[in-house]
Amino acid sequence: MNVERQFVLGVDLDGVVADFARGLKPVAAEWLGIAEQQLTDEISYGFGEWGLEAAGGYDALHRFAVKERELFARLPPVAGAPAALRRLDTIPEVRIRIITHRLYIHWFHKEAIRQTTEWLERHGIPYWDLCFMRDKAAVGADLYLEDSPDNIRALRSTGHETIVVLNSTNRDLPPPRATDWNDIEQLVRERVALWRERG
Repeated sequence: MNVERQFVLGVDLDGVVADFARGLKPVAAEWLGIAEQQLTDEISYGFGEWGLEAAGGYDALHRFAVKERELFARLPPVAGAPAALRRLDTIPEVRIRIITHRLYIHWFHKEAIRQTTEWLERHGIPYWDLCFMRDKAAVGADLYLEDSPDNIRALRSTGHETIVVLNSTNRDLPPPRATDWNDIEQLVRERVALWRERG
């Protein structure tokens, strides 16, 4: 049986396709009882700059945001992401594999998955596989799009080519890096072309 070769594009969701920080910000302001303008956009991983420890910490906010405000269903998409993914999906060999670690709250997995799939459908985001897992290297993609500094380092340390989707948490990481989805799309197309040449 002749199985057509595929280029698996491993796409992180939060911070890459879904604008997690922008979507969480109004919920955090509500949680803290302050004006949204008081929360900086220059954040580190875990949102320590927002002073969440005084209100139970990040985990408490996350639980409230997902369970009570349906955060995963209401996040705005990152500018240009849905359209760029639709264009990349037209490349015959490309298989888009969404990889996310959203199963963060015990006994709430069904709801997290529902919110996620509805969000992907609502925004017309194409994908062939949807993986909910922490160890992103285990899904075996040819190229990863990622914004979490820890995930990027872990992927690269095991030889997995990863494009850094730039934000305030990962500016110190080396290239390849992309500032927006125009950059991402160009880098992915270049990598697919190189993959074809190598046969």
